[in-house]
Amino acid sequence: MNTGGSSLSSVVSGNSKPTRSWDKPYFDDISHKNVTAIVGQKAVLTCFVKHPGNRTISWMRMRDMHILTSSTITYTGDARFSVKHPEGSDEWRLTINYVQPRDAGLYECQVNTEPKMKLAFALRVEAAQAKILGAEDVYVKKGSTISLTCTVNVQSTPPSSVTWHHGSSIVDFDSPRGGVSLETEKTESGTTSKLLVTQARSSDSGNYTCIPSNANPASVMVHVLNGEHPAAMQHGGSCGVTPKILMAIITLLIANLLR
Repeated sequence: MNTGGSSLSSVVSGNSKPTRSWDKPYFDDISHKNVTAIVGQKAVLTCFVKHPGNRTISWMRMRDMHILTSSTITYTGDARFSVKHPEGSDEWRLTINYVQPRDAGLYECQVNTEPKMKLAFALRVEAAQAKILGAEDVYVKKGSTISLTCTVNVQSTPPSSVTWHHGSSIVDFDSPRGGVSLETEKTESGTTSKLLVTQARSSDSGNYTCIPSNANPASVMVHVLNGEHPAAMQHGGSCGVTPKILMAIITLLIANLLR
């Protein structure tokens, strides 16, 4: 009797298969919930779900409550959206190619438990922006070289062109003035455009603007000086000593002489 009872108990226990707390699905909180992407680049939202079992993982766009993906199937006509789930992994990766400003907002990774499990992600979309390295005002000595370096923070779709303007005119590399050159480099980290103007003269002073084809422009003001400007020279004088440092040296010398 005892043996039969034990056998029956085993069968009942085997059929019920109670869910253990450590087998329940949960979000592995290791991914970034706030993601920033540049217009024209790729945005990736990554959700990690532990012990999903046979449950379905979905991605939803909250602004219009649109289910973008369910399992590995995409439910949107926008081909920019896709989902990847490496086999055997906990990872569910929503990718948005060629991000646009309208893509900004909240997204949810969902598991169809009861009640439904949800994990929110915030996508921020920034405009592509050019940046000229250094200060907003550049001071150079007459006869030296003006060197301006412009960077563009777009990796996936680099600008097709980067033009430079001096005032309202496009910088002419073939002008009779000569001595003007441009070096452009496109790498995985972005695009760099370097403008060089040799034998700087007073007429080279003014506003210089770097204008990428797919990003907001950036500008600096160049001042070509006849004399020294120790505090802000791009190519300083022979000693490069600022007035404060010079005053400190003089004070020390006087103090030593008075000892």
